[in-house]
Amino acid sequence: QVQLVESGGGLVQPGGSLRLSCAVSGFTFNKNDMSWVRQAPGKGLEWVASIRYDGTETAYLDIVKGRFTISRDNAKDMTFLQLNNLNPDDTALYYCVRGASASWGQGTQVTVSS
Repeated sequence: QVQLVESGGGLVQPGGSLRLSCAVSGFTFNKNDMSWVRQAPGKGLEWVASIRYDGTETAYLDIVKGRFTISRDNAKDMTFLQLNNLNPDDTALYYCVRGASASWGQGTQVTVSS
């Protein structure tokens, strides 16, 4: 059974940081590209970042470049999203996604507010 479990979200002030984690099971993690996708309140899904199965390549939504960093640990079957210099527009439910959209976690809420 494929499972993706996100954690690490929370309430943070503007300019703050969070580190999101996603633990996966039920598939061969080191053969799958992974992504993070978010959904802000009342808005559609927005792709944020992706990482190649071997970690050698990453890609980012333009507005998060330089602030967010995606990484992975294939020995632990986990992927991460480091969020720095957060602003209120980053408030959203953040999902960990296998491949293009094969499997999704339940999401972790990030709220940026003073």
